[in-house]
Amino acid sequence: MDSFAASRFPALPLSTTGPTTQSVLREESAADSECSDEALLSWISRQDREALATLFRRHYRLVHGIGRRLLRDSAEAEDLAQDVFLHIARKSHLYDSSKGPARSWIVQVTYFQALNRKGYLTERQYYTALDWQGSEAQELATPVIAEYDHSGEAVFGRRRWQRIREMLTEDQWETIRLHFFEGCTFAEIGGKRNQSVGNVRNHFYRGLARLRKYIFRSELQGC
Repeated sequence: MDSFAASRFPALPLSTTGPTTQSVLREESAADSECSDEALLSWISRQDREALATLFRRHYRLVHGIGRRLLRDSAEAEDLAQDVFLHIARKSHLYDSSKGPARSWIVQVTYFQALNRKGYLTERQYYTALDWQGSEAQELATPVIAEYDHSGEAVFGRRRWQRIREMLTEDQWETIRLHFFEGCTFAEIGGKRNQSVGNVRNHFYRGLARLRKYIFRSELQGC
């Protein structure tokens, strides 16, 4: 981690001893709305901590909502949000405005980080210790920020979404698509595809492992 990210700018809740997330979100000023996301990323690439604090206040709820939906755990979603903005602090220079708006790039980074974290937790059997279907139902009942199109193509872009489609089997593709982008539980997917929950889980975890490899390669290329 570089010195800029490691300094843990005081305006953001990046440690348990610092301000709470909610206190940071309440500090939003009128000046925050005067600067575009694209301009903020440009300033962040020059190690401007206030620009990063502004971006955090502006997009924290969206990032946290995506994390809660994909990770099915509020504490993990909180950690993910902090990781995403630290990632942005390190990688903001890689944002290319010719490929789309900054908001889309932030959402894409969030999905990539969340999918990678989901794979990490799955490998360590984190979810086997939880009431999976119960926690799923609870989290899915909580609406994610609805101001962004969370379809796969909208998140990753048509070309990248097609690459993901080609690298997965039909069962893996449909399981991941239905679970992540349509909000279906494993039981619901099994009903739609006439498969047992065990088979659905198997397709999901195998597909997720392939996605993580793809995500790692994308990370090396700047997402």
